[in-house]
Amino acid sequence: MSEPELLTVGAAAALVGVSVRTLHHWDQIGLVRPSGRSAAEYRLYAPGDITRIHRVLVYRETGLSLAEVAAILDDPAADEQAHLQRQRAALQARIARLYEMVSAVDAMMEARTMGNALTPQEQAELFGKDWNPEWALEAEQRWGGTEQWRQSQERQAGFTKADWQRIKAGTDALEADLGAAVRAGVLPGSEEANALAERHRSSIGQFYDCTYPMHVCLARMYLADERFTAHYEAVQPGLAQWLHDAICALARARGTDPDTATWE
Repeated sequence: MSEPELLTVGAAAALVGVSVRTLHHWDQIGLVRPSGRSAAEYRLYAPGDITRIHRVLVYRETGLSLAEVAAILDDPAADEQAHLQRQRAALQARIARLYEMVSAVDAMMEARTMGNALTPQEQAELFGKDWNPEWALEAEQRWGGTEQWRQSQERQAGFTKADWQRIKAGTDALEADLGAAVRAGVLPGSEEANALAERHRSSIGQFYDCTYPMHVCLARMYLADERFTAHYEAVQPGLAQWLHDAICALARARGTDPDTATWE
């Protein structure tokens, strides 16, 4: 059996996705020391070294310091599985909070209002401290001259804080169902997918009258605007494309050609 191939520091860095400088630093502090050296004293990494690097990266993603990672990896009595389970639970809690925040952003962006009906204090209370009021200005700059903006402003003028809470809860529930449909392999154009796409259109209709051609234009934006794409991908990988396809299929079933649909 041939000896395993040793990797130079540059090749190892490229393989695991870190910088050469990072690997040099980890060597200097004893976190990941390469197993070999070339005749010219260059670092050479064996497969076991690469495995250790990956373990370091996993622990770093959980928020541990390099010193804490080293203590775990070098302690023969450490229960890595139990520790990773605890860190996984902490990450899940953080992800859940981020999901709530991004759902709030999406609800407001799709409404074309970005929170104008709420005071900054109410926005922070409802959507979290990371809510950015500048999103409202961006929305007005993009759509302030449209009939849909006027309609939305009129409707939201009567919204109470309870209404916004209801809207956010409805958006969360809808997106949970959309994600579940993707995981279950529901096909765009099917009866179930059409019903979900119609629910999505109705959620927008709380703010302005959203026609099927308009709905298609929004679906295009979900793929063209990386913020929308990132949001739906955070809900469920593949959801941005699935929702686009489901909306287009629904529009086609209702007599609109999604290939030629315009904002009307």
